[in-house]
Amino acid sequence: MAVKIKLKRLGKIRSPHYRIIVADSRTRRDGRAIEEIGLYHPVQNPSRIEVDSERAQYWLGVGAQPTEPVLAILKVTGDWQKFKGLPAPEPMKVAEPKADKKALFEAAAKDSGDEPKGEAITPKAKKAEKADKADKADKGADAEAAASPAESTEA
Repeated sequence: MAVKIKLKRLGKIRSPHYRIIVADSRTRRDGRAIEEIGLYHPVQNPSRIEVDSERAQYWLGVGAQPTEPVLAILKVTGDWQKFKGLPAPEPMKVAEPKADKKALFEAAAKDSGDEPKGEAITPKAKKAEKADKADKADKGADAEAAASPAESTEA
């Protein structure tokens, strides 16, 4: 039986995820696997590559042949060099750990403090102020109009 180390595709249409599997060479791409030895997520930046090095070494040792994409992955992780007795490659890039959301929130709350830093005026408040000024102007005009007929009758 010819054994291959190959990729099994998972995921949605434009979001591929792969599992690195050991399978009979005659099985389908996504068919039955003998063993799953790793993960490959190419869409993430940097790509997520996880390989069980011990199991990869075992399968390479018993004669399993990696496909070209898997060979490239094994070279990046250093498993191929370990198998062949070559010097190790430079370390893989690792994604930066995500910041804790709770800590970010607490820091932002500390910065803002309890007091507002500026005026909190909403557009509705501005409209209300304009309406108040217009009402005062109307009342002033009404008062003047009421006063002027009284003055004319007195004269």
